[in-house]
Amino acid sequence: MLLFRNAKDRKFAVLLKRIIGFNPSNLELYALAMRHSSAAEESRKGFLESNERLEYLGDAVLGMAVAEYLFNKYPFKDEGFLTEVRSRIVNREHLNQLARKIGLADVIKYNGQLKANGQSFKSIYGDALEALVGAVYLDKGFVATKSFIFKMLIIPHIDLDEIINNNTNFKSKIIEWSQKENKDLRFEVEEQDNQKHFKKFEARVFVGKKEISVGHGLSKKKAEQNAAEKSCQVLKIE
Repeated sequence: MLLFRNAKDRKFAVLLKRIIGFNPSNLELYALAMRHSSAAEESRKGFLESNERLEYLGDAVLGMAVAEYLFNKYPFKDEGFLTEVRSRIVNREHLNQLARKIGLADVIKYNGQLKANGQSFKSIYGDALEALVGAVYLDKGFVATKSFIFKMLIIPHIDLDEIINNNTNFKSKIIEWSQKENKDLRFEVEEQDNQKHFKKFEARVFVGKKEISVGHGLSKKKAEQNAAEKSCQVLKIE
């Protein structure tokens, strides 16, 4: 039986159960998952504790669970398709949106001045979602974590058809921007690995002589799209 130290713990447990779909066994673990680095607390051993380590773990677990889900759902699709769809599901912006949908904004603990740093604040929700996945994994194991990801995240909140069909062409966006702004834009692509069954490409985007971003992909097109997407973020192209 889970014991509560105070009414605040009880309220957190109620909100948490609504989000994850079951009673947590280790409430402190989930509280840590919701503690952003801007609100880190010093542990008994003198370390500043935040959700960053759980975020690292959750990122790997989420990627694995989504990969397995897509592998079973699309048995006749190739590796490139599966990789692309998984990437769209677990990218930072999509995780930010997903975290808000399930109500993480109500339980995340962070420094109130964080909003002044726009870039850091933008990732706070997605980071917390990954940390939550890491906490569920440590608390309940991989099978229960997959169930949480499938039943509480993918099935009710993710439209796979929309994700598959929403193929944003970031390269076209940045080319259109360069023409409008009369900027000299160029892409440089290099093959990184020449193994028989695996090729990886690196693409660099330059505006004038300035390198804006670097992207990677299993094809030249994907590497350029990855680099173009990063450039759109850097240049704040909508």
